[in-house]
Amino acid sequence: MIPADDQPDDTGEFLFYQTDDAKSRIELRLHDGNVWLTQRQLSDLYQVSLPTVNEHLATIYDEGELSPEATIRKFRIVQSEGNRQVSRLVDHYRLEAILSVGYRVRSQRGVQFRRWAISRNRIREIPHSPFIIRGKLRT
Repeated sequence: MIPADDQPDDTGEFLFYQTDDAKSRIELRLHDGNVWLTQRQLSDLYQVSLPTVNEHLATIYDEGELSPEATIRKFRIVQSEGNRQVSRLVDHYRLEAILSVGYRVRSQRGVQFRRWAISRNRIREIPHSPFIIRGKLRT
């Protein structure tokens, strides 16, 4: 069973990854010392379509490279849809899955993010980074 945080996270931690060309900023959710992204955020990060991200994730889990129970968590998010606020549980993928998709995506953006994430032990530094911004999460 995939864990879920049923309450909206008003005071969660997040940080921004900015691309080398400064054209894109991706908001990364931090929770329990892990980094999490939705499929839409993965699509934006790697500049590929949602079906491409979904296909890569399905392959990663089907081949047993990663366990869904260990790398997927549902977080409740609130987003605007037209004139109303809608609350939904949305799958988020842990850094291991984010990087696995990045290795399969053949794009310059994928290379940039992987370099950023693994350089200077950033994977271990992220939860303790001075660049973490505490406040409302906007997904």
